[in-house]
Amino acid sequence: MKKWTRRAFIGAGVLAGGTLVLGIAIRPGNRASKVAGYMANEGEAMMNIWLKIAPDDTVTAIIPHAEMGQGVHTALAMMLAEEMDADWSKVKFEEAPAVKEYANYAVAKGFIAGNAEFPKFLDQTIDGVFLTAVKSMNFQITGGSASVRFTGQQAMRVAGAAAKAMLVQATAEKWGVPTGELSVKNSLITHSASKKSITFGEIAPEAAKFKVPSKPKLKSAEEFTLIGTSKPRFDIPAKVTGAAIFGIDVDIPGMKYATVAASPVFGSKVLSVDTSIESKEGVIKIVNLGNAVAVIADGYWQAKTALNSLEVSFEINEKNGSSQADIVAGYKAEMDQALKEDNLETHLKSGDVHPVFGKASQVVEAEYQVPFLAHATMEPMNCTVWVKGGEAEVWCGSQNPLGVAAAVAEELQIDQEKVIVHNQLLGGGFGRRSETDVILQATRIAKEVDFPVKLIWSREEDIQHDVYRELGISRMKAVLDDSGYPLAYQSQFIFRHHPPEAADIPYEVPNQLIRYSSPSSLVPWGNWRSVDHSTHGFYSESFIDELAHTAKMDPLAYRKKLTASNPRFQRVLDAVAEKSNWTSPLPPNWGRGVAIHHSFGSIVAEVAEVEVDQSGKLKVHRVVCVADPGIVVNPDGFIAQMESGIIYGLSAAMSGEITIENGAVVQGNFHDYPVTRMADAPKIETHILASDNPPGGAGEPSTPVIAPAVTNAIFAATGIRIRALPISKTDLNISIQPST
Repeated sequence: MKKWTRRAFIGAGVLAGGTLVLGIAIRPGNRASKVAGYMANEGEAMMNIWLKIAPDDTVTAIIPHAEMGQGVHTALAMMLAEEMDADWSKVKFEEAPAVKEYANYAVAKGFIAGNAEFPKFLDQTIDGVFLTAVKSMNFQITGGSASVRFTGQQAMRVAGAAAKAMLVQATAEKWGVPTGELSVKNSLITHSASKKSITFGEIAPEAAKFKVPSKPKLKSAEEFTLIGTSKPRFDIPAKVTGAAIFGIDVDIPGMKYATVAASPVFGSKVLSVDTSIESKEGVIKIVNLGNAVAVIADGYWQAKTALNSLEVSFEINEKNGSSQADIVAGYKAEMDQALKEDNLETHLKSGDVHPVFGKASQVVEAEYQVPFLAHATMEPMNCTVWVKGGEAEVWCGSQNPLGVAAAVAEELQIDQEKVIVHNQLLGGGFGRRSETDVILQATRIAKEVDFPVKLIWSREEDIQHDVYRELGISRMKAVLDDSGYPLAYQSQFIFRHHPPEAADIPYEVPNQLIRYSSPSSLVPWGNWRSVDHSTHGFYSESFIDELAHTAKMDPLAYRKKLTASNPRFQRVLDAVAEKSNWTSPLPPNWGRGVAIHHSFGSIVAEVAEVEVDQSGKLKVHRVVCVADPGIVVNPDGFIAQMESGIIYGLSAAMSGEITIENGAVVQGNFHDYPVTRMADAPKIETHILASDNPPGGAGEPSTPVIAPAVTNAIFAATGIRIRALPISKTDLNISIQPST
């Protein structure tokens, strides 16, 4: 999930074929024949690359996304079946293979153009351009809360509607009747005048020969029968029984195990390693990977035990000796220098803040800081690779299996078609499994032997050699008018990744200047759930709360006033006020805090209720979440994702922090990088405000909101304003007075 800009896409499109320069129309057409060898079993008709129909009427949705707990296989199959009017009891799915024909142009198109409508005569050309580009980039990403809002809208619904049109057309020609006289319901096509009917399975072989319509008519929301219902997820039964296979569960005949220890200091190399342990029973081989050492053994525990006894020395580099304090001080110094030299990149400018600040009588300023964060997926990082001559097979759980195939092919210097990727269920992704570092390690180990090797990272390796959300700092200031509302807003922050709109604020402030700089960093960066929204949600929603309290106004009413021209925000704020009983009294030492944020197409507001007892101990009792995600496909699945994002964000807010000493990560496991456990989880109440807006994301939009909701609630309870996360670093005991 690297950063994608319009400029980068256009460059990729030009390099991929010159189509944007020469104006040659690349049209994807019906690519079913190109994937039939991968997907079609005997007797099955490939209607297009996204679905096939069996003689027994089974409709199989072919899903180009990984399942990591978000229910995507079910939701996308529902969207396809909805447009087909298929019998849901006869719908199943298969995950798309990691081949270029399944590069996901719908996601790329969505990231660049959103759900924009193109003229019908251009539609196939546009799709062809995107397909050409994503093939060249090996783009098959699950991330960015894009599956439903882009693949669902632009691929699954269109594919379902197109297949239905083909089935109806084939039936009309077979019976010699107009298509308008045919009706479709539950995988059955009926001609009421003649009382004839035919099943999908019966007519599919003939229908598959027809041209796929590029812009079939989609249903309106009022016509939905599946979308908006809570169908049971396909993946749950196997997870309940234990039959589900994750990457770490893969077992190949003759397979051996490996584990690794990388240099504690980022970028440091192995100087020497004692390989004499290879003679120990169960230990097969020691592999020097350059920046890490691997042990291959008969079992994981044997490999891990042997690794712990190895004598390894690593080089000393310029990062040795670096500490957390050094990093923070360096970032702040670079921020000061960038401001002094006026060497900042402009994110957004509207109006002119300078004259407003120049004559201001009331200026509010604050600085916020968030820490480095690891992903800490429940399933440790792993990958199984079998290198067989000029071919390779890979078993893993990846958010970009096509990218895995490309990376392995490049490492082995073989054609990408010689790499077969068997993608498994993911025990958590959060952006971590969009990377290929573990896959490449496993490949380098496996090419040293002639049998399959499963690489498993220890939890310590996972925490200490992640790609991290960056430590961030934001300096904000605003001018308030005589009524207490902001006339000017200015923000200076470090590191802008994506999405670019993350730093925008929804509030109506006439003069805004938002700028940023990018200091050098020794800590490797990676996509972390909700990416830049996770930091800016905390910055902006904390600061707007400070402005409300400075103005002595109710924080929720303050937000309503500043979003008066945005009906969606008004509706969400009204609902969260009602559902949380915002103005009702609370017990002593309790507080409520509110936050709202728009990310990945969804607007989410949360109210947190917290208690800070006499000793300063914090308890988050309740979180009320109200979301407007537009069209909701599977309400139960959406609610589960809201809860997931809240718990993930709460873990980070309460205690999540990666710190650096002597150039290395200090934390190593859940004892010093804790996550929210069941006993500490608040009661979560989620309310969906479905609308006819295009579907928004579900996996990420609740995460940016929880930290400011909780810290704003802490302020309401104690008067302590938390400007640096995690919350656990702040002593909450200092201003608590005994209740009377």
